[in-house]
Amino acid sequence: MSRNTRFKLILGSWIIGLTVAAIQTPLTFYLPFCGPNKINHFYCDIPPILALACTDTQLNEIATFIIVLCLIVGAFLLTMVSYMQIIRTIVKHHSTAGMKKSFSTCTSHLIVVAIFYVSGSVMYLRPKLSYGTDVDKFLSLMYAIIAPLLNPFIYSLRNIDVKYAVTKMICNMKITE
Repeated sequence: MSRNTRFKLILGSWIIGLTVAAIQTPLTFYLPFCGPNKINHFYCDIPPILALACTDTQLNEIATFIIVLCLIVGAFLLTMVSYMQIIRTIVKHHSTAGMKKSFSTCTSHLIVVAIFYVSGSVMYLRPKLSYGTDVDKFLSLMYAIIAPLLNPFIYSLRNIDVKYAVTKMICNMKITE
């Protein structure tokens, strides 16, 4: 990836993030809050904050829905275009063994991408009536922690030395038990 492409991706991320913040922050600041003002969640996120509001939050919910829909659809389309390019390159330039290894890695990545997009979509695009704090926490855990944590495992378990070390560690654990 060229330096220019990296710069454009970073700049695009910043612009999108600042735009979302510029829309969501004022909408949230004008909400009246009452009651215990404690969020029953892992972190300060839009749906748990809206649950604390003492007024109709329909405008906030619509804004959140539109923003998330655009972000998820846009990011998903970019991801799929990227994987189509990868698959095209694999089919064009690799041997059968190389194709098998490449497709295996792509499959692992696509599983993580699916976990991320599905949990994020369900978290933000479902109707407010179906909100539940335990479900919200689980979905947040999936897209914010579990999906990013899986990437190092995908890369490291492809490494023969790491596979050998993990196998050796597991065998030593069984011997000591």
